[in-house]
Amino acid sequence: MKFWLKTLALVGAVWLVAAIVIHFANAIQPTAASVTAYEQRLDMAALQGDARARAIARMEKMVNGLTFDERQEYNHERTGREFFFKLTPEEQIAYLDATLPTGFKQMMDSFNKMDPAKRKQMVNDALQRMKEHEGEGGMPQGQDATIAQHVIDQGLKSFYSDANPQVKLDLAPLIEQMQHNMERP
Repeated sequence: MKFWLKTLALVGAVWLVAAIVIHFANAIQPTAASVTAYEQRLDMAALQGDARARAIARMEKMVNGLTFDERQEYNHERTGREFFFKLTPEEQIAYLDATLPTGFKQMMDSFNKMDPAKRKQMVNDALQRMKEHEGEGGMPQGQDATIAQHVIDQGLKSFYSDANPQVKLDLAPLIEQMQHNMERP
């Protein structure tokens, strides 16, 4: 009888430890809200040198740790833009290099898994919006052009390497329209 009680106590202890580990692992997983909260606590103007680099690196790690849905929510809130524009041009490019590949890969994985009819509808909606804004401005100028080109390059690289053939076919009209819109003054 003592053997079974000890075994039961041991199994219970293992389950308790596992539950605690799972709880803390979930607490460590960043969310859109936790990234936004961290960003709002940062005073980038006051940070210099290594402290600034560590803050940016932590932000990159948190953003890359978001799930696709959490990243969509974070991007929808647009708070990340405020952080981005507080960075120097060199920091902006480094930040993009650190975060864009993960974001684009998540997006391509989502497209690859999406129901083809839903994907086509989404592409048609996006294409309609792009056509409505055709002629409203071409490629940005100066540093904005460098950043825009960087984003385009990363997006196309992910598109060509991570999208399956059907996704490439479905998204081709969108890519063509984007190129057309950017070529116009």
